[in-house]
Amino acid sequence: MSDIDVDGVPEVLIAGGQVVTMNPTRDVWRDGAVAVADDRIVAVGSSAELQARWPQVPVHDASGCVVTPGYVNGHQHFTGDPLVRSCIPDDLKPGESIFSWSVPLHGAHTGDDDELSATLTTLESLQNGVTTTIEAGTVAHPDRVAKGILAAGGRGAIGPWGWDVDGVPYSGTVDEIVDRQRSNLDALPSGGRVEGWVTLVGHNLASDELLVAATELARERGVNMTMHISPTSSDPVAYREAHGRAPVVHFDHLGILGSHLLLGHAVWLDDDEVEAVLAHDVAIAYCPWAYLRLGQGVCHHGRHAEISTRGGRIALGCDATNAGDSIDILRTAALAAGIAKDTSFDRHGTDGSWFGAHEALEWATIGGAAAIGMADRVGSLEPGKLADVVLHDATDPRWAPGGDIALQLVWGTDGRSVRDVFVGGELVLEHGRSTVVDEAALAADAADASWAMLGRAGIELPRRWPVRDA
Repeated sequence: MSDIDVDGVPEVLIAGGQVVTMNPTRDVWRDGAVAVADDRIVAVGSSAELQARWPQVPVHDASGCVVTPGYVNGHQHFTGDPLVRSCIPDDLKPGESIFSWSVPLHGAHTGDDDELSATLTTLESLQNGVTTTIEAGTVAHPDRVAKGILAAGGRGAIGPWGWDVDGVPYSGTVDEIVDRQRSNLDALPSGGRVEGWVTLVGHNLASDELLVAATELARERGVNMTMHISPTSSDPVAYREAHGRAPVVHFDHLGILGSHLLLGHAVWLDDDEVEAVLAHDVAIAYCPWAYLRLGQGVCHHGRHAEISTRGGRIALGCDATNAGDSIDILRTAALAAGIAKDTSFDRHGTDGSWFGAHEALEWATIGGAAAIGMADRVGSLEPGKLADVVLHDATDPRWAPGGDIALQLVWGTDGRSVRDVFVGGELVLEHGRSTVVDEAALAADAADASWAMLGRAGIELPRRWPVRDA
């Protein structure tokens, strides 16, 4: 058993389930318990021992459940797509959806849309066991997005739009963008339930001046920074044409690489870029479902598992609800493991045994937390950490008779098995339903907002199949 000193007694014992700690030795308690006081875990051990120690403490019954840390999503667009999910076609050329769909939709967003989208996204995340999410940097109204995340009971980091190119919404000068980022950091201090990050759109949509200024701000304030790069070949082509070198090599030349930086995607990296990522401890948010849905070449060019096995930091991400579509980290972990195993024949001359469910589950939990700079707070069930706890219902036939728990979680189930979720010790999901959000009202509001936003953006939904009312 492990615990920390705590005045008085815990407020609840989550007891009776199989507890997957993801602690340094990856202990799994067959009949375990997690003791929670305020927003922190104070002890993890056997149910019998903790209940004997604190017999008067209320028990949240985890019998028949697998108990895990809250999952980490390193790259998720909270706004733009959530109100038009499953609307952007999947037969567009790579990159075509950005300016024909995403940019017009973001430009049509109101503050109400941003808050509604964030609430909807956070609720779906929690229902799949995701408790901590890093927004990808496409927020127009950060205060409203933070309000939506908190309303649904989630945890995360957000920042406003950051690009200094012409003809796009929310652009500006370098000074304007940096001031916008600074204001967000002031409003959302580090360590809060929702904290501020420096966020750039990235790709080839930021000047060198903006990249350097944003990095200086992140370092000055001691916060993380995230941006997109190289989900397809277009970024490497653009950087080589403009600068004569690959994107991450150019970032190295500018001096912006470091452990503060989380790159979204980084699929099309060459050897020099991989070495730069590893040398500077740069983290990557890997969103494999998006690359398959959009046909971006991850099976041929992605090197995320290689980077991880060489000591690099990788978090999983679900991207957007018209790219990764489902905000389900276990589903994403299975795909990431499968791609790594299958492509190993061509890349490494191995038999696929070098990477699997255990490594992918680490990406979804403690490894993902390390990639986003929050491993001291989330990602494992350990005393002193925030009480972000997920209970999977393991009573149906998918879990019988039971085997290796990492194999079961990654290959044998997905987020649909999530029953209850605690965030910071607060029960925000019980028996699959939100305890804090009116889900029916939220769905109705989303339907109304969707049609209104599509109208403002001037977008008419394409229909490949006829839809009939009667």
